[in-house]
Amino acid sequence: MRREWVFVPALLGLVAVLHVVAASGSARTSRARPARVNVAIENYAFQPDPITISAGTTVVWTNHDEVAHTVVSVDKLFSSPELEPSRSFEFTFNKAGTFPYSCTLHPEMKGKVIVK
Repeated sequence: MRREWVFVPALLGLVAVLHVVAASGSARTSRARPARVNVAIENYAFQPDPITISAGTTVVWTNHDEVAHTVVSVDKLFSSPELEPSRSFEFTFNKAGTFPYSCTLHPEMKGKVIVK
């Protein structure tokens, strides 16, 4: 019987190690942050333009000009309110495609998001 008890602590130690390894692996995946890409609105332009991203990426547009702007997709998939200086708007792209957009207040301002 003494021999059986020698294996029990070793077995419990192995189970504990496997539990720690499994927990650390799941902790890494649950902490993964979704991708974010920043687009500056500066000098009456979207910068960078165009941008290419993966599905699931959030694009954040921030107005660095001294006047209000909007960010509105041609297909009306996304539409920001008027963004006063220093304000931001974000949208998460969940499907592949090409999404042209513009500023409704300044129609010459155009941009494009390409989602792979």
